[in-house]
Amino acid sequence: MPELQIAINEADRDVLERVRLQQGLDTVEQAAEWLLKSRLRRSVRSITGRGRALYLVPRGARK
Repeated sequence: MPELQIAINEADRDVLERVRLQQGLDTVEQAAEWLLKSRLRRSVRSITGRGRALYLVPRGARK
């Protein structure tokens, strides 16, 4: 997988450090990867409609 380098400031590093400690990860880079994967999973779940309510559309309402 290609590597992407992102410049972060001290506030971002502090957040990543808290995530690292909370998740029991070894490095800040692993924390950034964990956050990214977590966000992707939530996004895919919302796109696929998993967990969404389905409503019956009346026949006359279709176009």
